[in-house]
Amino acid sequence: MKTSRRRIRSFRDITHGDVDLRRPVVTLFSGGLDSSYLLHRLVQAGATEVHALSVRVGGDESLPHLRRIADAMGVRLHAVDRLTAFAEEFVQPAITAHAVYLDTHPVSSSLSRPLIARTATELARELGAEVVLHTANRSQNTLRRLDGALDQLGFEGYFGSPYSLEPVDRERKIKELRSIGLDEMAERSASGDSNLWCREFESGALDDPEDHAVPESCFRWSGVREPDPSEDVTVTFRRGVPVALDGHELPLATIIERLNWRAGAHGLGRHTGLEHLPGGVKVLEVREMPAAWLLLASRRHLETATLDAELMREKLHMEQLWVREALEGRWFGELRAACQAFITQAVAPVSGSVTWRLAGARTSTTSIVADAPRYVRSREEWEAASIRDELSCLGAASQYENGGMQW
Repeated sequence: MKTSRRRIRSFRDITHGDVDLRRPVVTLFSGGLDSSYLLHRLVQAGATEVHALSVRVGGDESLPHLRRIADAMGVRLHAVDRLTAFAEEFVQPAITAHAVYLDTHPVSSSLSRPLIARTATELARELGAEVVLHTANRSQNTLRRLDGALDQLGFEGYFGSPYSLEPVDRERKIKELRSIGLDEMAERSASGDSNLWCREFESGALDDPEDHAVPESCFRWSGVREPDPSEDVTVTFRRGVPVALDGHELPLATIIERLNWRAGAHGLGRHTGLEHLPGGVKVLEVREMPAAWLLLASRRHLETATLDAELMREKLHMEQLWVREALEGRWFGELRAACQAFITQAVAPVSGSVTWRLAGARTSTTSIVADAPRYVRSREEWEAASIRDELSCLGAASQYENGGMQW
């Protein structure tokens, strides 16, 4: 475990600590208000080699927008494509683990943070940087997830968020960025985070759980438009993992991307939920996750069709252990790895397909086909066969009792 001396928690830690601003500094960069302001403060502090890292995982960030801000600051932009790794190394395990937070919403940013931290660590080591910075604050769970991942990855330098102990109010950030020609930052009324698996909104206009009407303009995949009245879609799984859409084998990232638009067109996949911060305080988060909604529901149907009930009960418990470790920033820890090993073994029989009729609020399954099913397709036939088997056993027992059989 790193000592607190190497944790960055304020801007003072950067300017009045042991950080050498003549060496390369890596900072995570989304193009939003907080990360843009951090670049501005680093340049003001005299950092001579700032590297702004954008890890591309299928989010909404515009590359021209990121370049414009980086150029305005005079820093170097690193836009690194990690979409395939995100889908296969982080979303895929979450699907098999049915990673849903306390039965309210699928986990989302918890999946991207360890990958972002890993990418930042790799870049810092490549550049010889001794500092990795991010911009999460105390009201964001990202703070402990990024710090936890950087710690578990063994980053040797300084890391953390200067907003942790030294928040800066929104108006000041906007004013200072406007002074260098970045006027567009004032337009953002809520904080957003997006990736292939989820688009998430929080803070600002969405702070109050008791009054949080979400502007329709926030939504993209499930935004109001005219879908087909109904359409069928079939998802095929192998060992608990989605492998095909409508009979065509596709990479997982492609399956998710297509389902986001197809299921989203029917208004599916919107989630609102409260998530805990350290100390037990709850904060509101709104998510748009059409593909996640459909894929998790489909896999659970197939799991029910193929697994023993007792195994499923134990897996339900293991799923929440898995979720807790991911949420608390311990993705690279031993307990999540142990949970994953159990889950991977448990879902080995979960192969087959689920067909849905997408029709808005009337969406429902029309077919569940398991490769190795435990279900019956005709109750009457099953009952008749079951009675025959039981009578046959009773008859054998009667013959034994009468001495008609030698055992």
